[in-house]
Amino acid sequence: MVDLSVEICGLKFKTPIMPAAGPTTRDGDSLVKAAEGGAGGLVAKTVSTTLAHVPRPCIIKVKDSLMNAELWSDIPLDHWLKHEYPMAKQTGLPLIASIGYSAEEVREIAPKVAAAGVDALELSTHYLSDSAPVVEATKAAKETVKIPVFVKLSPNVPDVAQFARVVEEAGADGIVAINAIGPCLAIDVENAMPMLGSSHGHGWLSGPAIKPFAVRCVADIARVVKIPIIGAGGVTTGRDVIEFIMAGASAVQISTAAIIRGRKIYGLMADEMAKFMRAKGYNTTNDLKGIALRHLPEQPFRTTAKPVEVIASRCNACGLCERYCLYDAIRVVGRVAKVDSVKCYECGLCVSVCPTRAIRF
Repeated sequence: MVDLSVEICGLKFKTPIMPAAGPTTRDGDSLVKAAEGGAGGLVAKTVSTTLAHVPRPCIIKVKDSLMNAELWSDIPLDHWLKHEYPMAKQTGLPLIASIGYSAEEVREIAPKVAAAGVDALELSTHYLSDSAPVVEATKAAKETVKIPVFVKLSPNVPDVAQFARVVEEAGADGIVAINAIGPCLAIDVENAMPMLGSSHGHGWLSGPAIKPFAVRCVADIARVVKIPIIGAGGVTTGRDVIEFIMAGASAVQISTAAIIRGRKIYGLMADEMAKFMRAKGYNTTNDLKGIALRHLPEQPFRTTAKPVEVIASRCNACGLCERYCLYDAIRVVGRVAKVDSVKCYECGLCVSVCPTRAIRF
C-alpha cells in the first residue's frame, strides 16, 4: 500500500501536490475546485496592502509553457479575510496564504491573515536578488505570527543555495523554489506587437521549459539547509513530482499544468506517483526524498566514451534513436536498434528519447 501523505512543519497533506499561488488560486472558489481536483494542500494567491492593477493581456501560451504578466491579487485583503480564506478552509486541507512584499507590508498583513485561520504563510520575494529585504520580511513574519513561514525564492539570485541558507538563518520554516523565470519577451510577428500588455511586453516564463532549472535549484538548496523545501517550476506529471522529491523536495506546487490541463491534474499526478512507487517498491514519499543527491558527484563521471547498450527485448524499432543520433552511430536493423561502437560518442541523447528505455549506458 503506497502512502502519499506528507507532513511539513506539523501540517499534514494528503499528497505532496498542491497548487501554486497564482491564477488557479485567485479566490476561495478556485481553491475549493483545486481541492475537488485532488490537491493535497492549498496555496492562495498573493495578497498585499494594495490591490494589483494587472496589465491585459496577462497570460499567453508559449509552446508547452506559459508566459505571464500576472501580479498579486486584485481582490481586497478584507474580502480575503472574511470570505475567500474561510471558504478555502472548509475543504479541510492545509491552507497556505501567500503574502507580500516588504517587511512593513508583511508586518501589517501577517497577523490579520493568521487570525483568519490560515495554517501557514508563504512570503513572495517579488524577484529580489538582494537577500536583505527578504531577511527583513522573514523576520517580520516570524515576529508577528506563530504559524509556519515559508519563503518563495526568485530564480534571479546569483546563488540560490546561499540565499536559502540566509533565509533559514533568518528563521524561515521552509523554502519554496522557484518562481517563474524572467523577464521574457514574446512578439506576435503578424503585427510586430508584444503578446503581453505589460510594460515593454515583459512576462515571466513557467512550465516544462523551466523544470530542469528548478530541479537544480532544489537540489542545490537541499544540500545546505535543514528546513523542508517545496519544489515549483514545470511540474507536469507524477514522474516530475518524484523527480523533485528525489532532488530533496518534500512537496511540489503546480500552476502551468493546472491552467493547461485543468484542476483534475492534482489527482491524476497523485495516481501516476502511486503507480510508479508501487512498481518500484517505494512505500512512502520519505523513501524517495533526496535519494538522487548522492549520485550528483563534484566531478564528471568520466570524459571518455563507452558505447551505449541496447536491450533488444525492450526495443520496439520506433527509430527515434536513429533520427536523433548526431553521430550516425545507431540504426534500426531487423526490428532492433544496433549501435556502431566506433562512432558512438555516448552523448546520451538516444537514451533520453527512447520511449521504452531500451537504451542504457
